[in-house]
Amino acid sequence: MRTGPDSRGGELQMKNPCSCKRSVVLSAPAQRIVAVLALGLAASLMAACFKKEEAPKPVPPEVTVTEVKQQDVPNHIEWVSQLNGPVNADITPKVQGYLLKQDYQNGFFVKQGQLLFEIDPRPFVATLDQDKAQVAVAQANLGEAEKNVARDTPLVAQNAIPQKQLDTDLSSLAANQAQVDAAKAQMVQAELNLGWTKVYSPIDGIAGIANSQVGDLVGTTTKMTTVSRVNPIWAYFNINESAYLANAGKINQAIRTGDRRTVPRNIEYIQANGETYPEKGEIIFVNRQIASQTGTIQMAAEFPNKDAILRPGGFGRVRIETGVTQNALLIPQPAVIEVQSQYQVIVLNAENRAVIRPVKVGDRFGTDWIITEGLKPGEKVVVEGIQRVQMFAAAAPPAMVKEGIPVVAKPYMPAAAALGGN
Repeated sequence: MRTGPDSRGGELQMKNPCSCKRSVVLSAPAQRIVAVLALGLAASLMAACFKKEEAPKPVPPEVTVTEVKQQDVPNHIEWVSQLNGPVNADITPKVQGYLLKQDYQNGFFVKQGQLLFEIDPRPFVATLDQDKAQVAVAQANLGEAEKNVARDTPLVAQNAIPQKQLDTDLSSLAANQAQVDAAKAQMVQAELNLGWTKVYSPIDGIAGIANSQVGDLVGTTTKMTTVSRVNPIWAYFNINESAYLANAGKINQAIRTGDRRTVPRNIEYIQANGETYPEKGEIIFVNRQIASQTGTIQMAAEFPNKDAILRPGGFGRVRIETGVTQNALLIPQPAVIEVQSQYQVIVLNAENRAVIRPVKVGDRFGTDWIITEGLKPGEKVVVEGIQRVQMFAAAAPPAMVKEGIPVVAKPYMPAAAALGGN
């Protein structure tokens, strides 16, 4: 550090330049420029910090496809039906008494003549014993009257006694004979009543739940249970008058001749779970009149039911074949899209792109659906992955949707084939 004289005659003191403090004052325009540059720099820094990564391009959805099949398909008509046994026997006792025992299990098979219920037999045993005693008394009186007639007949011939005495003996003999017959009849009735304390099944079938419990007083108006014959079983259904008239000639011929070969055979029964009953049936019953309120006539189809799979009261559908559709187009039912009663399918075009196409459908045939309009034989339709295609189409540009959605297509394997075809 140096010192020297200043301009005023004193010493000039030199200070360390590093320790000097200087303040720079900017003008107002310069301050605005600096503020704008600072804001721009901050915005750039923030944009760099929050810069998002570009979204990956959507991957083409994976789908399974199958070709449109063409084959002859039988035509059917279906009617809602309800099952019932051809014979439903209400089990009602023929005598009144207290129920002692139930000898069958509810809902199990029973044979004709199998014991179902037992009613207290003691009052009927006492009545039978009393009637047997009455028969014995009547027979004793009859024996005495026979002896009187045998004794007095020769005496009258010898004029030892008047004829009137013999006539009285003969009248007494006839009266005692009548008493014996009446007493025997009453004893037979008592034996029947005693036998009726055991209630048997009149048919082979399935016995329902007992309505009477042990200890209940039952009588001739008590419905204790019902036994239904279920093999075969009948499916009742109603057809309209027009359908009946179209087949009235065949039906009447079958009624007149007893030959049911003229009426539809090989009838199918569709169970409530949608499965087809394995046994085929035939028309067995046509009601005598057309219902005036509904304009339908009741019919019944008979089905073998050895294992009692079908039970009375069950609902299903009776299906009768009416003809054959030649060269029908078939696709699996999952390939059909239903939107407000309109039907669509997703078809692969020549560039292997998925395009949504409206179609018209016919009847179902097994697991397939008959397509009446909108498809050609051999075209490929999407069966699985429809939702993936729809989601891709919702996010894709309209031009791409019109040209077709790119997909990764694999062959469709039905469930049975996927499990090994068993």
